[in-house]
Amino acid sequence: MTAIDRRTLLASAAATTALAAAPSRSMAETAAKDPDLSGKSILITGCSSGFGRLGAEHYARLGARVFATMRNLPRPEAEELRQLAGDEKLDLHVLQIDVLSDKECEAGVSRAESINGGPLDVLVNNAGIGISGPVEVQDMEATKLAFDTNVFGCHRMARAVLPGMRTKKSGQIFQISSQLGRVIVPYGGHYSATKFALEAMGEQLAYELVPHNIEVTIIEPGGYPTEVWVNRNIYTGALKERADDRHTDGYAQVVARMGTEDGSGRTADPMDVPRAIARTIAMPAGSRPLRLPVSGGAIPQTRINEVTAETQVQWLGNSGIGPMIRAVHDA
Repeated sequence: MTAIDRRTLLASAAATTALAAAPSRSMAETAAKDPDLSGKSILITGCSSGFGRLGAEHYARLGARVFATMRNLPRPEAEELRQLAGDEKLDLHVLQIDVLSDKECEAGVSRAESINGGPLDVLVNNAGIGISGPVEVQDMEATKLAFDTNVFGCHRMARAVLPGMRTKKSGQIFQISSQLGRVIVPYGGHYSATKFALEAMGEQLAYELVPHNIEVTIIEPGGYPTEVWVNRNIYTGALKERADDRHTDGYAQVVARMGTEDGSGRTADPMDVPRAIARTIAMPAGSRPLRLPVSGGAIPQTRINEVTAETQVQWLGNSGIGPMIRAVHDA
């Protein structure tokens, strides 16, 4: 991996974050600033709605060959994307992948590689869920589903794409984390726990993949008005229905609100995230940030990210694995 100056890295990350967090603009206003992704092959999980759906359209319109994946096909969202691809003549393919299934992850990536004629360039690990409420109220059904989707699902997908990426000695993996992967809000269920785990897994992958010229960027979005709120209410409502009184009686007011979250007051543009990812894909190899906060508001995790990077370099930067650490943080 090409060595770069740390100030250049931080400046690039800051510039990308500023662009992502800028006020919403029309497509015509932003088109001139959007990168050309022609020649890139990008697989995205969780494309039925939210960042995944928006990203699939955005990257394809920028010239990429996109594999938009979702579970439970056939479904209306898949047909809408196929119709869009046909109408706009986009190189966009809709495939089935349920990230809870080892078999579907392997088969979906294999199918994408077959269509692509070789290994993929980019994986966007976007599929994820939230189930809110006090930690004590989270039963094992909810806990296992949260970790299986948000952590193990990303691991399954990384394992599926990496053999091909290593063969061609290049590639990018984006982990869609959250601000809550670095800071914690009470009563968020295990969401922070899963995203903390995803952050750790992504950073470890970044180090281990340096010799293979494969880069990892952890995207840390703030709150956006996507359908994540709708889906979260479905899962959380089901948890509340089956919850045992001996676990809920200590949190009466919180439990009463479970399954009734409302994201309608959030006004940030969800396109911030696909635009930030597209710009990161287009950055020169070796200059892409390990972590990229994307927010229409506050970014509370900035100092945490700085301290952890400094700590990693101070602790391991001069050890036998120091070159891998420094290649990622470039201190």
